[in-house]
Amino acid sequence: FFFSVSVVASLIIFHLSGATKKGTEKQTTSETQKSVQCGTWTKHAEGGIFTSPNYPSKYPPDRECIYIIEAAPRQCIELYFDEKYSIEPSWECKFDHIEVRDGPFGFSPIIGRFCGQQNPPVIKSSGRFLWIKFFADGELESMGFSARYNFTPDPDFKDLGVLKPLPACEFEMGGPEGIVESIQIMKEGKASASEAVDCKWYIRAPPRSKIYLRFLDYEMQNSNECKRNFVAVYDGSSSVGDLKAKFCSTVANDVMLRTGLGVIRMWADEGSRNSRFQMLFTSFQEPPCEGNTFFCHSNMCINNTLVCNGLQNCVYPWDENHCKEKRKASLLDQLTNSSGTVIGVTSCIVIILIIISVIVQIKQPRKKYVQRKSDFEQTVFQEVFEPPHYELCTLRGAGAPADFAEVAEDFENYHKLRRSSSKCVHDHHCGSQVSSTKGSRSNLSTRDASVLTEMPPQPIKPLIPPMNRRNILVMKHNYSQDAADACDIDEIEEVPTTSHRLSRHDKAVQR
Repeated sequence: FFFSVSVVASLIIFHLSGATKKGTEKQTTSETQKSVQCGTWTKHAEGGIFTSPNYPSKYPPDRECIYIIEAAPRQCIELYFDEKYSIEPSWECKFDHIEVRDGPFGFSPIIGRFCGQQNPPVIKSSGRFLWIKFFADGELESMGFSARYNFTPDPDFKDLGVLKPLPACEFEMGGPEGIVESIQIMKEGKASASEAVDCKWYIRAPPRSKIYLRFLDYEMQNSNECKRNFVAVYDGSSSVGDLKAKFCSTVANDVMLRTGLGVIRMWADEGSRNSRFQMLFTSFQEPPCEGNTFFCHSNMCINNTLVCNGLQNCVYPWDENHCKEKRKASLLDQLTNSSGTVIGVTSCIVIILIIISVIVQIKQPRKKYVQRKSDFEQTVFQEVFEPPHYELCTLRGAGAPADFAEVAEDFENYHKLRRSSSKCVHDHHCGSQVSSTKGSRSNLSTRDASVLTEMPPQPIKPLIPPMNRRNILVMKHNYSQDAADACDIDEIEEVPTTSHRLSRHDKAVQR
């Protein structure tokens, strides 16, 4: 029994040790495979060396390796291949080959494609980047290659000399959204307006989120001169291998990153500091969207706080549609006690100022306009063309108030004379004897004398003629026995009264 137990225990231990050994071998193989996946690459400040996988042994089949070399500003790259070089030969190098491009991307201008037994010539870049790809198909492997590179001064900046050391310029940003702009360099004192800059913005999105970048403003002072100014976008890190896009022309496109770490880089030399950009970053998640997110209809779920914020956070402006109605509805909700108090006090002050301005306008003296009377008066012509009246002609026009008493006295005297002289008319209508015209005149004169004697003595007035008086015509009528209904003008007396028409000189004096 004890023997069987010991055998079983030994078998279990052997099995576990075998499993551990297999696991260790598998891990070692994985690490070796990872280390030899694209060969070795040693980097130095002055240059570096990189090789194909397993060099100088045969490279493995079905392998693709990409090497991107970046030089400092105002420097170029020189690439050399060692003599120990062998890649499967083919027509136009369609199978195993090395491809070199002048720039940081796979679509940069191609310099050449190389294969066979003869090593390529010395390759020089026109700028700061070289893009190199090694490709091996599934058949006929060879030794591969070993290449070394160094940096040389850029001949385009020969007159400017060596670039001065650049100031440290880095920024950290994060959250659901934010704005990256070149003006931050000056605001935070990273560099002066005359220094060349090489600044980087590190954007970190929340967990399980990606980053969408949209340009709000973009202008390169020296457009299409990437050696002097550009804006680059990196996806995942700031290494040249993660370079996503690079803009130095007149147009910049939006960028969608695949990771939650984005790096924005701006390079501008001393003569390109007027270059500027402004970029909006938005953190988003892929559908299905959670409860506190908004679906952008472009495989984006953004935070609800970004809806109707005045900025387009989606690829298409779904988050800013129908925002006018929402703002009108929420206007009253946004009013607090403090804001209501401020609005009320401001309204009262405005009303008080309006009332004060109205009172000042009312109290302010105004100019008085006197209407000038016309020299032509219609009363003169009315006296000529109107038919005669048996009674005293009425006054026309506005007279002076001081003359009304004198006019009343004239009327009273006239009526007394008229009542005393109206007896002949009464006798004529009552059937008295016909008297001669001469007799009636004598009777009238005697009656007038008697009446005058009975009148109280009037105060003596000065004989100076008044300036604003005129004569009124008084008509007396005589009735004959032959024509009872006819009256002739017997006598005309002049009665002084107030004048309604003043001479021009008098008017001037009065004014």
